[in-house]
Amino acid sequence: MLPLDTDRNPPPSTAAPCIGVFDSGVGGLSVLRALRRQLPQAELLYAADSAHAPYGERDPAFILARCESLLAHLRRAGAQMIVVACNTATAVAIEALRNAHPDLMLVGVEPGLKPALALSRNRRIGVMATQGTLASARFLRLAEAHTAGIHLHLQPCPGLAQALETGNADSAEVGELIARHTTPLRNAGVDTVVLGCTHYPFAAHRIAEALGSTVALVDTSEAVARQVQRLTSALPSQKAAAPAQTSLWTSGDPAQLAHIAARWLDFEFNVQRLAGV
Repeated sequence: MLPLDTDRNPPPSTAAPCIGVFDSGVGGLSVLRALRRQLPQAELLYAADSAHAPYGERDPAFILARCESLLAHLRRAGAQMIVVACNTATAVAIEALRNAHPDLMLVGVEPGLKPALALSRNRRIGVMATQGTLASARFLRLAEAHTAGIHLHLQPCPGLAQALETGNADSAEVGELIARHTTPLRNAGVDTVVLGCTHYPFAAHRIAEALGSTVALVDTSEAVARQVQRLTSALPSQKAAAPAQTSLWTSGDPAQLAHIAARWLDFEFNVQRLAGV
C-alpha cells in the first residue's frame, strides 16, 4: 500500500508534518483519530466527500474524479502526504493517483487480511466491506496473495456505510443492517472478521455483539497510522504546530460533520464547507 520500501526503518522525526486525509464521507475519521494518537504534533487536514457518499456503489470513473478533486484541495491546503482513508477509493483509484502524482507520498487503506490470518484459529475469515471494494481487482489480488489454504467469506454490506454517515452507530437502522450482514458470517463459522470499510469501526461494538465473543475483529486504522508515522521522516522539516491543528472540510453539511466529529474525536478541530470541489 505504501510508495516506499516498508522494510526500512527510518529514524524518528522531530518535524511536525502536515498530513491530508480524505474519505467518501465520515468513515475516515476513524483513521484521523488514530493519526492524532500516533502523531500528536502533526497538522491534520481532513476532507469528507459526504455529498457523494458512499463510494462503494459508485462508478469507478466517478470515484477517481472525486479523489483527484479532494487530493487537489488538500495539496492546496498544505498537505505533504495524503492518506486515502477509504477502502473503495484505495481499491479503485490509488494506483492512478500515484501515477498522476509521482512527487506526492500517498498511503492507502485496505482490508487487513494479513493480521486476520495471524489471529484466526480455524482458518475461517470473514470480510465485511462495500461491494465496490470486494469486486475490485486490487482486493482480489490481495486475497489471492494472503488467503491460500483458508476459507474466506466475503460479505458485502450495502447500506451500512450510508447509515453510519449520520453518525449514530446506535440507531435501529444500523442495528438491522448489522444483524442482516453478520448472519451469513456466523453461519459460515468464521472466527475472525475484517472490517473492510473505515466507517465500520465506529459500529465495532455492535458488530462484535452480533458476531459473539469468540469472533475477533480486525481494524487497520492504528496500523495505517503507524505506517504514516514511520514515513514522516522522509518529509521536509516543518515548523512545529503548537498546539497541533486539525481542519475538517465537507462537501455535505458542515454542521452535521461537526456534530459527528464531536462524538467520535477526542481532540479539537474546526469545520468548513468544501467549496468549489
